[in-house]
Amino acid sequence: MISSALLACFAVALSPLSMASGATAEFVNLENKSEHWSFQPVSSPAPPKTANKRWARNEVDRFILARLEKEGLKPATEADRVTWLRRVSFDLIGLPPSPEQVESFVKDRQGNAHESVVDELLKSPRYGERWAQHWLDVVRYADTHGFEVNTERPNAWPYRDYIIRAFNNDTPYDRFIREQIVGDALGEDAATGFLITASVLLPGQIGADDVSKRLARQDSLDEIVVNIGQTFLGLSVGCARCHDHKFDPISARDYYSMQAFFAGVEYGDRELHTPEADAMRTEEKRLTKRMSEVEWDLSRLSPLAKSGVERPPVNARVNTDRFATVKAKRVRFTIRETNNLEPCLDELEVFGASGTNVALASAGTTSTSSSDTVVADNHELRFVNDGHYGNSRSWMSNEKGKGWVVLEFAQEQIIDRVVWGRDRTAQFIDRLAASYVIEVADAAGEWHLVADSSDRVKFVPGENKASLFSTAGLTADEAKEATRLVDEKKKLERSIKATTEGRLAFAGTFRLPDKIHLLNRGDPEQPKDEVVPAVLSVLGSTKLACDTGEQERRKALAGWIASIENPLTVRVMVNRIWQGHFGTGLVETPSDFGRNGARPSHPELLDWLASEFIRSGWSVKHMHRLIVLSATYRQSSSTGGSREHRVMKQASPLSPVQIDSDVRLLWRFPSRRLESEPIRDSMLAVSGKLNLKMGGRGFDLFNNRGGLSGFNPVESFSGDGLRRMIYAHKVRREREAVFGAFDCPDAGQSTARRRESTTPIQALNLFNSRFTIEQADAFASRVKVDAGEDIAKQIRRAYQLALSRNPSVAELTDVQPIVAAHGLPTLCRALFNSNEFLFVP
Repeated sequence: MISSALLACFAVALSPLSMASGATAEFVNLENKSEHWSFQPVSSPAPPKTANKRWARNEVDRFILARLEKEGLKPATEADRVTWLRRVSFDLIGLPPSPEQVESFVKDRQGNAHESVVDELLKSPRYGERWAQHWLDVVRYADTHGFEVNTERPNAWPYRDYIIRAFNNDTPYDRFIREQIVGDALGEDAATGFLITASVLLPGQIGADDVSKRLARQDSLDEIVVNIGQTFLGLSVGCARCHDHKFDPISARDYYSMQAFFAGVEYGDRELHTPEADAMRTEEKRLTKRMSEVEWDLSRLSPLAKSGVERPPVNARVNTDRFATVKAKRVRFTIRETNNLEPCLDELEVFGASGTNVALASAGTTSTSSSDTVVADNHELRFVNDGHYGNSRSWMSNEKGKGWVVLEFAQEQIIDRVVWGRDRTAQFIDRLAASYVIEVADAAGEWHLVADSSDRVKFVPGENKASLFSTAGLTADEAKEATRLVDEKKKLERSIKATTEGRLAFAGTFRLPDKIHLLNRGDPEQPKDEVVPAVLSVLGSTKLACDTGEQERRKALAGWIASIENPLTVRVMVNRIWQGHFGTGLVETPSDFGRNGARPSHPELLDWLASEFIRSGWSVKHMHRLIVLSATYRQSSSTGGSREHRVMKQASPLSPVQIDSDVRLLWRFPSRRLESEPIRDSMLAVSGKLNLKMGGRGFDLFNNRGGLSGFNPVESFSGDGLRRMIYAHKVRREREAVFGAFDCPDAGQSTARRRESTTPIQALNLFNSRFTIEQADAFASRVKVDAGEDIAKQIRRAYQLALSRNPSVAELTDVQPIVAAHGLPTLCRALFNSNEFLFVP
């Protein structure tokens, strides 16, 4: 119960006299959210003056040193050359330096030795693979769709390859932004995969009712807005979906106005229009033409139906039914049973001795059917004889397991075969006619059976192959020719399949934009007034008309985000780059620069870096050079401190660790453990097994590439499985069996910064997994080739490869008897598990 005394206090506090007092006026004065530091224009502060005139190597160091001096701290001593080389190699390419690279750098006493190393690392293709992973963490890239069904997203990988290429090419960051939002207008089709990297419900996973569809559409649009906000702006824009943002000056109207920029974006595959994709399409046409010739030649050698010779089983791609020459006005294809669902035919062709397809609608042939399942521009009766192959141009019955199609020629034809298929492109194998009858009728109208499936080998799903061909009943010469044609067909099938890879990208499809309404409490069933595309009101005034075209909307948004006037975009990116080198950004909440996020540890340095980024032409590589060549980056990671620190400790009761235990002020280099990908990659590099093949479809980490459950891990890898881990097929919400324990994100949510945990399972995985054992064996074999049979030489070589140094006398003494007793692979496993191997020094 509230006491009367407390009520009396409230009454006094709310009285006019009380409100007039100075103290109360200050109490009710609310903070202006728009005055938050990150919303202010980027300044270009001059590097500060410092008492220590010798330590700084560039402007970055002067900002760091000024803060250290203000806090009474001194920078640590400089790290030795090997330590710096391992550090910069891991940071820029995610791999350790080779012993030869270490030796060359240690011996290089030229003044630009460090600069030369950095330039070589930034020119390496490995650089893009390393830094693309940071970006893919933020945008939650995966090769499956997520949610419960988690089906494969087979054409997601072109976006991953685009990101690697963009970092390697040092694509200016402002253009990098534009390409990912409107790459279809800039010649980078795969780049718009950024828009739809998130989980999504596929059409079959959404309820059939309109309410469910509207909610799913809102969810898919929300993911785009969230991705844009946190990736480029460092803001949690999605928090304004149901109400005005509780912390930042982002209203619900702002949120839905941002949605309107993407109101015409759909999740789906899109054809790539690149020189490589165009060349593959041209090659596919050539190969397909030759395939038709081969199939035609094979059809002339195929056994006659009803001849007493057993014929091959049906297959989804193409089937030939040859019969004695007959005069026909009509042909009827009746399906009596399918392997499942309603039957589907992508094309029904009829030939005579001339080799001309007389069934084409363009030749005057008409079609009728028992029933149709009509999906506009996909499944229609008119597609059954239109001369185009594939599921997207096919006829489908609406009766499960049965249906018929009749073709009527403009005039009687002399025919001797019918050729048909479920899907000539070999993408679908369902709805296949397993049992059927073919009949012909002459002008008189009487039907006659000419072929059926009774003399074919019984169709068994998963066992029958499209290339099966029976040579029964053929002469020796005919059988030889048939065998040659079948072999050629197999090669053509593989070649045609290869030309289809990399031509599609899961990069979104674009259509007429929907109308977007402000939704009450985020409920699609409570629409309020319509909104137009407009940027966040706290940061700009760009607003478009409601009839603005789809692509123009995205162009306008990309231009606003990539503008030098936008204070967030440039700050967010330079902070991400800084984080990639020191483990923590100047703002330790890299995707939240709002009022709920952290304030920068060095605000003037952040703005100076942002200004320098713009001055450099938005060059990410320029920022790398600036940071890794600084004295700040060259510091030792030792907590012992410099001589000055030790002197200060005698005069002050507080040590540097006590003053700045999190090393946010960078009085030393903050060592950190490597992430899962460079750990795996480094093991492969050291063992000599790393496959440097770039790009393309990802290798498997599990026995399934998508699905509800049952993801059994692959334990032993070869070939493509020994590529860098960025090229693994990433199953959303499923951690990799060995390296997933090292805080590897599962792409369920954006990971702006990986946290470091220490758990027993990490050590167990890294010591006992089959992968570790196999790579330790390979490592040992490599060492023996390099060092011969002398155990001491083997140990030295193993240390050089894994740790970039020779073992100490004590280490050599301790290790020799272990190698002699248990073998070299035991030492190799121990090195893989050492902190020195697993940490950025």
